[in-house]
Amino acid sequence: MSFGPDNTPFDAIGGEPVVRRLVDSFYDHMDADPPFEVIRRLHPESLEESRDKLHDFLCGWLGGPQHYVQKHGHPRLRMRHAPFPIGDAERDQWLECMTLAMDELGLEGELRAFLDARFTQVADFMRNRG
Repeated sequence: MSFGPDNTPFDAIGGEPVVRRLVDSFYDHMDADPPFEVIRRLHPESLEESRDKLHDFLCGWLGGPQHYVQKHGHPRLRMRHAPFPIGDAERDQWLECMTLAMDELGLEGELRAFLDARFTQVADFMRNRG
């Protein structure tokens, strides 16, 4: 699958409503599933702001509206995540939450392969502990 200006991952996934469902599923798993307690503790008690920020970021990251940039400026992902200890365990838990969310949405095929690869790249990039 080749993505470009007329065929973005944002379009392929189904736009904002599906991005919202993906984010909600991701945070629902993080909040409720015991295997994710390490990364859950890195978040505030209320996940509403985290949900909104991830939704806004993913919309733009996938080639859709740049909500995050309009509200918060450049994402500066490593800088914004620097205060949080992110090692292999945290990366793996984050990726597993996202895997479960994509499974729930039934994302598969070339789009799923693309998303799996991109999410893995970003999660690896976020590590700041050995």
